Amino acid sequence: MKFHHISLRVRDFEKSMHFYQTLLGLSVAKAFQPDADSNVAYLQNAEGETQIELIALPVGDKFEGKGFFLCFSTDDLESAHARAVEGGFGPSDIRQPEPTAKYFYVYDPDGVSVQLREYK
Repeated sequence: MKFHHISLRVRDFEKSMHFYQTLLGLSVAKAFQPDADSNVAYLQNAEGETQIELIALPVGDKFEGKGFFLCFSTDDLESAHARAVEGGFGPSDIRQPEPTAKYFYVYDPDGVSVQLREYK
């Protein structure tokens, strides 16, 4: 068994698409409109091993949790941090509390905490 994807109910589909595509470099694997007011897109990395489903529906609950974050690994944390700054996403400073990893946090348009981490 393996983890397939995570689904996020979003308020602003275009802002969320921009965030995950710009910051993480994810591309659209599949997108469709179930009806005139709804959008669904699966975003994935180049290898197809990491997927996020963004769902924008006019009704229903949106994510409001606290104490939850998504963590993505990268081989170039400084470039990812620069993209976050240039994109206006307001990232934290890069932190290195342990010798084998460093990371920063940023919030997506719906307040989901996203951590980008580089392992040595």
